[in-house]
Amino acid sequence: MTQVNMLEAKTDLSKLVKMLETRQEDVIYLARNGIAVAQMTLIPKKSADKRIGIAEGKFKVPDEFDAWDKEIASMFGGDL
Repeated sequence: MTQVNMLEAKTDLSKLVKMLETRQEDVIYLARNGIAVAQMTLIPKKSADKRIGIAEGKFKVPDEFDAWDKEIASMFGGDL
């Protein structure tokens, strides 16, 4: 844990961010008159799982799936 005053934070912002990125610090507290008022942390990285394909292999398309198109089209009085 590192605590820095506002002036130092303004002057050394790049250095402070680098400390977070390299994991030298987990949290950096920003202080005004020696009293911590805010904290800087890294934004958590998103999961590596992609939305597309996440359910791959968990659903089997029924054999009659394409036949349903004709059935639905006939309900609306037309062809697809």
